Amino acid sequence: MTTNTSIEVRDLKKYFGPVKAVDGIDFKVQQGEIFSLLGPNGAGKTTTISMISCLLQPDSGEVLVMGHSTRSAAQQVKAAIGVVPQEIALYEDLSARENLTFWGKMYGMRGGMLKQRVDEVLELIGLTEHAARRSGKFSGGMKRRLNIGIALLHHPQVIIMDEPTVGIDPQSRRSILDGVRALNREGATVLYTTHYMEEAEELSNHIAIMDHGHLIALGTHAELIRLVGQQTRIDLTLNAENPAVLPAWQQVDGVSQVYAEDGHLSVLVNDSNAVLPHLFEAATTVDARITGIDIKEPNLEAVFLHLTGRALRDG
Repeated sequence: MTTNTSIEVRDLKKYFGPVKAVDGIDFKVQQGEIFSLLGPNGAGKTTTISMISCLLQPDSGEVLVMGHSTRSAAQQVKAAIGVVPQEIALYEDLSARENLTFWGKMYGMRGGMLKQRVDEVLELIGLTEHAARRSGKFSGGMKRRLNIGIALLHHPQVIIMDEPTVGIDPQSRRSILDGVRALNREGATVLYTTHYMEEAEELSNHIAIMDHGHLIALGTHAELIRLVGQQTRIDLTLNAENPAVLPAWQQVDGVSQVYAEDGHLSVLVNDSNAVLPHLFEAATTVDARITGIDIKEPNLEAVFLHLTGRALRDG
């Protein structure tokens, strides 16, 4: 592992019976970057970070965190990381301050140093005014922020966040995303899992796309977009189901790919303005009528569609 690498994953595998949850993935997270694992539910993201954070032992392969093996140096790995789990982990009968104090003691912090750090974290996560409130009375967004605060108490070198914005309101989500960037500006390395492509696009230096336990693409946002060229995706709705429309559209000049998934019809095109009239004409020839159009410029959704043949939202 090179000196500027925070996490190195080598041929990592984890099977649950016949299910290959993680099936031989490799990637590196460089110090000081935000690295996102992007994929639908069931892609293997949570299993991967559970192995990185020593909660699960891999069936084979190796994980190094700050040069320490998760197999032979688990204590050093745990000291180097702060983990924000997907499921909120709080003692709801305790206040925000009491939760932070409890977990600080679990990290071995004591006395004035612990009190000072709890105050710093409360300020960092925007809960100073609510420090004495019982956390069970908090909104979902406030609980998420407190969960993040717990992970930050011991000044970890690497912060691992597993779907931290699931199930919260837009304002809290915005606060968490801004907080992730602020932590990164202060030097923290962040490994972030999400199934929201817009979060990965906004936050990440590098993005690894996972699907069914495999890592199917890895690169910067710009590098991933180049996998589909500069093509535009058009989502279309018909007045009624008509299987004949797909081969008709495939014959249209300028259409590179046509997809049908759970009633959603999509085409990838080089020039939407030039191609759209011909899509209408082709639909008419098979007695289909287009009733809805949504034009999307190249994004990670198009990359996932290109690589898997289905939309990211469909899982």
